[in-house]
This record gives sequence, C-alpha cells and structure tokens, in this order.
Amino acid sequence: MIAEVIAVGTELLLGEVINTNAATTSEYLSDLGIDVYYHVTVGDNAKRLQEVIVQAEKRSDLIILIGGLGPTEDDLTKQVLADHLSEKLVVDSRGKKKLDDYFEQCGREKTANNDHQILVMENAKSLFNRMGLAVGAFLKKSGKYYALLPGPPSEMQPMLTEELSPLLAEVVEDKVQKIYVRVLRFYGIGESQLTTKLKHLIESQTDPTLAPYAKTTEVILRLATKSNSDHEAIKRLDDLEENILLTNDVASYFYGYGDDNSMAKVVINLLRERGKTITAAESLTAGLFQSTLGEVSGVSECFKGGFVTYSLETKAKLLGISEASLLEEGTVSEFAARMMAQSARNLVGADYALSFTGVAGPYALEENLTGDVWIGLARRGKASIVKRFHFYKDRQYVRETAVMCGLNMLRKELLL
Repeated sequence: MIAEVIAVGTELLLGEVINTNAATTSEYLSDLGIDVYYHVTVGDNAKRLQEVIVQAEKRSDLIILIGGLGPTEDDLTKQVLADHLSEKLVVDSRGKKKLDDYFEQCGREKTANNDHQILVMENAKSLFNRMGLAVGAFLKKSGKYYALLPGPPSEMQPMLTEELSPLLAEVVEDKVQKIYVRVLRFYGIGESQLTTKLKHLIESQTDPTLAPYAKTTEVILRLATKSNSDHEAIKRLDDLEENILLTNDVASYFYGYGDDNSMAKVVINLLRERGKTITAAESLTAGLFQSTLGEVSGVSECFKGGFVTYSLETKAKLLGISEASLLEEGTVSEFAARMMAQSARNLVGADYALSFTGVAGPYALEENLTGDVWIGLARRGKASIVKRFHFYKDRQYVRETAVMCGLNMLRKELLL
C-alpha cells in the first residue's frame, strides 16, 4: 500500500508554521507497513487542493489530508474532498454534542460557522477529536482510501493514533509486511566518513536497508526490514548490524540504540549500574552539561549538583583555585581544566568530575581562538585526564559539541 500525505495550509507555505505532522504521520504509517512515497503541501485554495487530490489518486492508495477542517472561510479541505468524491456532508452527532457542550460550558455564543467543524461525508466513518472540535473522517471509495485529520498537532496526533491507526491496521492486515526498524547511534565520526566506510553495504543493500542521518553532534544509522515474522526480521537486523560493526573501526564510534536515546542517557545508565557519581565545573558551557544531565530520568541517583564558574573570580572563589595561578596559566588552559575538575570532585565528593573551559566566540581569549576547548575528567583514585579540542562552526555548536565530547570521555572511562 502506497500512501501520500497532503498538508493543507497557506501558513505552511509561508514558513509561519513548521509541518511536523508529516513526519509524525509517516512514522505511524511505517510502523503499519505502509509506504509513504509522497509528502505534498498546498495552500488554502480550492482549485489547487483539488488538483493535488487528483494527482495523489493517480499514484497512491491511501491519501491523508491534514489541516483545513476548522470553522473559518479558508478551511476548505472537507468541502473540496466531498465535492470531488460527490459525497454529501452531514452533521456528526457525537461531534455536535461536544461542540454544543463546549459553548455552553464556556458561556460563549456559538456562531453558524462553528458547525462546519462537525460536518462529515455521509459515507465516511467519523473520527472523534478528543483534543478539539473539528471532526475527522475515513472513507474508502473507488478503490482508494481517504483520511481527514485536523491541522494542530495536539489534535492531529491523538486522532491519528487513537482513531485512524486501528482502522488502517484492519485494512492492511495480512496484506502488507510489518516494518522492523533498528537505530544505531554513532559519535566521533562524520556522516560522509561513516558512509564511505560502509559503502560496500550501502551499494549492495536490498532488504534489509540502512540509511544514515546526520544530526548536530552525531550520526544515526537506521536499519529496516519487512517481514511477517519477528524472528526472521530480528535475525536479518542482527546480521546487518554485525556486518556494520565489523567494518574497519566503525564499532569504536558506536554508543547506543534507539531514536529516543542519547549520549546523556547512556552515561547516566552506566553511572547508575556501577553505583558511581558525577559532578561538573563549567565555564564555556555555562551549565549546559548539567542541564543535559537533568533531562534524563533517574539522574538524581548519580548527580548531586555542580558548579558554573564563568569568570576567573568565580573559579577562584567557588572552586578554591589560586587566582594568581589562573592569571599566570590562563582560564582557558590545561591547568584550568585540570584544577576545575579536581576541585569540583573533591568539593562534592563524587567519583567523577568533568570540567569545560574554552572560547565559544566570536572573539579570541587569552590567545585562544574561537572553538578552542579544554575538557578535564577527574577520577577517584586515578590521575585526571585533560584533552584539548578545536571545534568549528558557531557558538552554540561549540558548546553542544563540548558537552558531547565530555559525555563520551566519561562513557569510555565507565566502560574500562
């Protein structure tokens, strides 16, 4: 089954609103084994919308239209599709009750145009909108499937998952193979370098497939296969993963699995498993490292707090580092990074401490160029490690990359 997602709204074309609905919808369809071949965006114009629907019917089995179901004059989707399919629009009783209850509860007068939201095609199955008022629809006609979903993501996603997905699952049952996906995450290697190493696998791929995706500070490999058997699919993905990690030194850059995973989650889990604690002293990153840790559930088991010492004075006052030594050695130096990490670890009593000092830009500091970064790792019972890096690009990239580097240094230490 081939699907097409049509996003309706002039605001999308103007760039005023980012079309996140298309990605969400494609992800759910993929899980059902439905292939999305086309994403189309069209403005609030009846003629152009009809042209897009006609085009979609020529190449797709399932056409999902998102947006344009509201009460205003530019909400045309429902009427255009109904006219195109020669379907009569009728009032949805469940939607009408919710609409009437809403206006009664909020004490506002209901205007006639609000009733447009509760109209559905007569032969369609209505899709209840738990988060809003616009009713969706699902219809099969002349061998094609049509779905109407509201535009606001807070309304679209619940309707997609709770109302439409079960209907689509019935349609595709025993007709399509399920898609199985595995995501591998890599740090310390660029997309072009990784794809060059894996060129032989990429060029010869059939099923399963692998596709690289570059993110700000890492690279993701998405492995996918279609199968009717869980066991068969897992075996295929296992074999492909093994071939990937056996290629050259690719395994040395691999750090975890999953779309919702992160380097911070991996490090926090390792700390918790080993019963270890971490603190930090941040200058360059100004609390970004500690904030990143704080986003991970369960972090309180291994992180009790840390320091943000942006100036020479706060490094001396909060961490007890000699001000004279900082003036002599520099606040962006191996000395500063080492003393920041060691002092933070000693003050908190943690097993590990990371320190970050550097120049995010746009100006040089103490003869250090923009992008020069020192990261220190203090370890209980071991000598401290201090490494120097140079990161290019903008200020935020330098800070985010420094955090990832620090996390990776700690990850490798925890794996020893």
